[in-house]
Amino acid sequence: MCPHSVSVAGDVEMHCLFVEPDAVPALPRQCCTLTISPLLEHLLVHATHMPVMYDPDGADGRIAAVLLDQLSLAPAEELRFPMPADARLRRIASAMMTDPSDRATIEDWSRRMAVAPRTLTRILQRETGMSFGRWRQQFHILIALQRLDQGASVQAVALDLGYEGASAFVTMFRKALGKPPARYLAERRIGAH
Repeated sequence: MCPHSVSVAGDVEMHCLFVEPDAVPALPRQCCTLTISPLLEHLLVHATHMPVMYDPDGADGRIAAVLLDQLSLAPAEELRFPMPADARLRRIASAMMTDPSDRATIEDWSRRMAVAPRTLTRILQRETGMSFGRWRQQFHILIALQRLDQGASVQAVALDLGYEGASAFVTMFRKALGKPPARYLAERRIGAH
């Protein structure tokens, strides 16, 4: 058993799929984000209506086999926002989720919480493997992808995330993901088919 939790922002539809670890050896062994093709999306939604104890040799079993095949082919992305266990860092994460445009630095947060910046930095590195800047950047990328995928403009997303303009946001996005937002999303959609 692996303890887990999920936090979402905005209008989200979520389906959970639990897979026996040995059922698909090709699946990643660590937590990650997968690009879901339209076929896989439909298979996942269909699986939510299947009985828990479906007949593995029947129609539902064949659908489950195709679903697992497609899942093993889904490309993993480097998109994650690890939630730390430390209460102070969770407070920062919660505040970032409430106001993604807050550009407070680790020093600003340390003053707000009366904690040494080195303490917060050390705990964040230990619990997430990231610096504060990288951690916040990952959060911004996830929010940006969600909003851009819903049709928001790059300018609107940039301002919502506290950037002075679209060019600063696009520069951050390109450094993090290797290409500008429009091209990244277009290639992601093509790759998901």
